[in-house]
Amino acid sequence: MVIQEYLPTAMNAKMVGSGEHTVVLAHGYGADHSVWDKILPHLAQNYRVLVFDWCFSGAAKDPNLYDSIRYGSYDDFADDLIGLVDEMELKTTVFIGHSMSGMVGCIASIKRPDLFQRLLLVGATPRLANLEDYEGGFEMSEIDQIFFNIEHNYEKWTTSFASLVVDSTDPLSTQKFEHCLKRMRPEVALPLAKTVFLGDYRDILDKVIVPCDIIQTRNDIVVPNSVTEFMNSKIKGKHEVHIIDTDGHFPQLTAPLEFLEVFDRIMDF
Repeated sequence: MVIQEYLPTAMNAKMVGSGEHTVVLAHGYGADHSVWDKILPHLAQNYRVLVFDWCFSGAAKDPNLYDSIRYGSYDDFADDLIGLVDEMELKTTVFIGHSMSGMVGCIASIKRPDLFQRLLLVGATPRLANLEDYEGGFEMSEIDQIFFNIEHNYEKWTTSFASLVVDSTDPLSTQKFEHCLKRMRPEVALPLAKTVFLGDYRDILDKVIVPCDIIQTRNDIVVPNSVTEFMNSKIKGKHEVHIIDTDGHFPQLTAPLEFLEVFDRIMDF
């Protein structure tokens, strides 16, 4: 993990807006904080908003910060998140975690529930790989092919993967994520992909006691509806499921108005 006093600088932490509540925005694999650009102005009108880049991001200040040994699981990212929130002296935040960051936020909330008022899990999944009794969305043969493509033809893979996971009817959003992927170094992309695609965090769901909201699109090739149903059945704390009527893994990019409508309803607590 990053040395704590170095965290805000290392993670490009930036606070914008003002308000009674603080919202923390955490991006997923291959992205950076620019994936929140479409919704950030609205949020900043009523909330203090913290945006940052994970150490693997191509936007990270120190390109050598990511180390696959130090970041072998989501627990290590959760420790950085806790350290960042502590260092920024934030209390009872509303955490919005996209994709892998959803599970990172869950783990952080189990370790330090005092730091989180609410969790919004956007396209989150505890496990991507299928099992006999669990549909995560990917067969191991498909995951192995992803690893092969990252290792042997990263540039081509970034284009095809972005087209796969972002709504194909929104080319500008696809290009944005593709640009983020291309900024991430291949030697970072592969070990992190293994952490993401081979991880299994199903056993933490019943330990999440902070109120949370599962936000999912109606058709997400990364996170099928079966995952949403699984999470809904396993999380023991107070939670709700919200389905956004759009396709793809990035509703904050491809359906920002609908995303904000869901957010505003959630925040009216």
